[in-house]
Amino acid sequence: MADLGVLGGTFNPPHIGHLVMVGEALNQLGLDRVMLMPVARPPHKEAPEDPGADVRLELCRLAAEGDERIEVSDLEIRRGGASYTVDTLRALHESVPEHALTFIVGGDMAYSLPSWREPEAILDLARLAVAEREEIRREHIAERLEPLHAGSQLVFFDMPRLDLSSSAIRARVASGRPIRYLVPDPVAEAIEARDLYPRAAGRPAA
Repeated sequence: MADLGVLGGTFNPPHIGHLVMVGEALNQLGLDRVMLMPVARPPHKEAPEDPGADVRLELCRLAAEGDERIEVSDLEIRRGGASYTVDTLRALHESVPEHALTFIVGGDMAYSLPSWREPEAILDLARLAVAEREEIRREHIAERLEPLHAGSQLVFFDMPRLDLSSSAIRARVASGRPIRYLVPDPVAEAIEARDLYPRAAGRPAA
């Protein structure tokens, strides 16, 4: 049985923070592979300056180039509509039943899990791996999620502090500032070639 990690998100665009999280999860959790799972449409938030799901999918494929441990899935995009984790995990169990699933999230997302659709089912379908930097925060998350599972479905792994977000990348592009070293080179090249995240009309460059 292979251990498959799943990292979902809008990936608008994917950046080095995503890849560092994937690398740490692979190293610390003994995963065989990690799957990037871009959403078709986020269920809980808008995706500003969204170039479209197909473009975000291609950016993820460019970000994963050269690392055979990372794959990219179009499962949620093919399904369309709002993307709910429980539906995705059920679909993965049907398509790759031989894989043990680990769903990778940040601390804030883990803390909000009780408000997700069918949170108990999520923890039945997959182990939840939380990237969190502070031990006291880990205690709060573990306490909050304790009623949802039997205790074996929650693990933590260390994540270097990187104050980086997709929204910050978009803002830098829109203001004409460089993004090299903040995203993989193929992603930066695609953003420039496709003129993604352009500056709004009348908005001066930084």
